[in-house]
Amino acid sequence: MKKIALVAGGPKEFVPALTNYHDKDVTWVGIDKGVIYIQESGLPLSHAFGDFDSISIEEKKALSNTLASLSLYSSEKDKTDTELALEWAVMQKPEIIYLFGATGGRIDHLLANIQLLVKQMSFRNIELIDKQNHITLFTPGTYTIKKHKELKYISFIPISHEVKGITLQGFKYPLQNRDISIGSTLCVSNELVIERGTFSFHDGILIMIRSRD
Repeated sequence: MKKIALVAGGPKEFVPALTNYHDKDVTWVGIDKGVIYIQESGLPLSHAFGDFDSISIEEKKALSNTLASLSLYSSEKDKTDTELALEWAVMQKPEIIYLFGATGGRIDHLLANIQLLVKQMSFRNIELIDKQNHITLFTPGTYTIKKHKELKYISFIPISHEVKGITLQGFKYPLQNRDISIGSTLCVSNELVIERGTFSFHDGILIMIRSRD
């Protein structure tokens, strides 16, 4: 599997057009009500995870009858459906994992899903995507970032207690070897002023959020 697209059951109004992310290399995986979002988009559902307490009895029965790869869990468990599905996806060793339907609605789920990126940070290529934002976690290093006409705003949020030596080049508000602590808003709502910029840091963990207007 080159790409795995996980679709959780968050509010539908936050889920982008899934067909925009489809190609022959994508394996579509539904998480609870996310199976319905995939099917409504006319995309091929390959796997499903969850307790499926947010879909109807008829939908659940149809899913059981038509899908060979179905991981059914009790609603009383120590991990969320999304965590179980993400653990499975990482084990498949794809090139990239997309996670949709994991924002909006309940804030506890949003915060937990962002922390799942931290838990799986050994797998470096997970994107949490909704209609407004693309969220990616980064560990120390130097990265090139390309200007995107729709995702204009770029924010860097510390996830560890401190991120050390962050440098931003090619940005409207550049930085040179600055340390930022958790809770800092210094790197919120920046923009690229050239086609390709770079950011780097040498210690800590941060998430990059690319946002539309």
